[in-house]
Amino acid sequence: MKRLLFMLIACSMLFLVACGGKDSSEAKGTASDEKVIEFWHIEPGERGKIFEEVAQQFEKDNPGVKVKLTRIPNDTFKQKLSVAMAGGEVPDIFQSWGGGWLKNFADEGNVLDITDDIDEGHFNQLALANSTYGDKVYGMPLGLSIDVVFYNKEIFDKYGLKAPKTFDEWLKVIDVLNENKVIPIALTNQTKWPGAYYLMNFAARIGGPDLFNSAFKREGKGFDDPAYVQAGEYIQELVKRNAFNPGFNGVPYDEGQGRQLFYSGQAAMMDMTISMLNNIRDEAPEFEEKLDFFLFPTVPGGKGDQTQVGGSASPVFSVSQDSEVADLSIALIKALTSEKIGHEFVKRTGGLSAVAGIEPEDELVKRFFEITESASHIQMPYDQTLPPELGEIHKDTTQAIFGLDMTPEEAAEQMEKKAVELLDK
Repeated sequence: MKRLLFMLIACSMLFLVACGGKDSSEAKGTASDEKVIEFWHIEPGERGKIFEEVAQQFEKDNPGVKVKLTRIPNDTFKQKLSVAMAGGEVPDIFQSWGGGWLKNFADEGNVLDITDDIDEGHFNQLALANSTYGDKVYGMPLGLSIDVVFYNKEIFDKYGLKAPKTFDEWLKVIDVLNENKVIPIALTNQTKWPGAYYLMNFAARIGGPDLFNSAFKREGKGFDDPAYVQAGEYIQELVKRNAFNPGFNGVPYDEGQGRQLFYSGQAAMMDMTISMLNNIRDEAPEFEEKLDFFLFPTVPGGKGDQTQVGGSASPVFSVSQDSEVADLSIALIKALTSEKIGHEFVKRTGGLSAVAGIEPEDELVKRFFEITESASHIQMPYDQTLPPELGEIHKDTTQAIFGLDMTPEEAAEQMEKKAVELLDK
């Protein structure tokens, strides 16, 4: 009886497992049929919302596909992606700024060549060139940005100030603001790149637009050129003039402390890319009515002028070389950089589009657009153009210049020494 009872129970269990197994197998099959696109980006506010909307539409258009968006703050993102690249755990799609930062990953074989997927004339060629290496394209750009000095019109009007066009005029503005207990310029230089804009801008105003390429391509001038030394001297003159908020080298950008100084009227100016308008519209939309900007001032006897501006192409979307859903990932970044999304990007974020021919309707953004249209030169950020190791030295030495911990001559010598090691091959 015991043996018979055991056999009946066993048969019953096998029957239940078999019946249940069919459902489990079907469920597992459904799960395994779902294709997931891992997508890392840095964008808050409307930019991030646009990504979400495109991802949702893409899922509707492609049943069985899931787009997993992961937003990581800007400076954490750089470190996290570098670690992922080194460990072979790269997301299918990732955002970048193009330039040397992306090129380094492409050189290591981590980024998919998407040259054949680029439509001729679809992108602004300057923006596309920033993610093109050796005639091969490794990223599709959506945004194009320039660097300006934002200022609070209300504060300027209160003290009878005008937007400066020259360095001497800028110093007078700074002096008046200091006399009235207003921080002249909000600076968030813990992560070093915000301060690097000053070195880049001063160097271009002093030495002209060809200075950087001459040093980078080793065509005569080096990173110890007198123009770079003088650029550091201008920075230190601003520091000694109390142009910036106290402790600026320890204030991070992502957390928004510098922007809050600006929004609250404690600081009157902030040198930043126009992507900050996206932050303003997300964090303090009421502040926009007080907002205006001017281009980085010229310097006495300098070879550069205000038709030459700093800029960047971002976001740029790339696909991992090892992506198991590469075709779908390429289709998604094409959707993200379509003409329709280019218009949405401009309309909703206050940025410019790297998709060709998209003119903004917003009056403020239209002024940004007109600057890029009439620009004689747009200089991409050094740290995004140089090899990563040299880019880090550029940021480190510039931060040290701001902190008065290093002379401009010492900084220039360090840069050139490393450039000889890395570029003179």
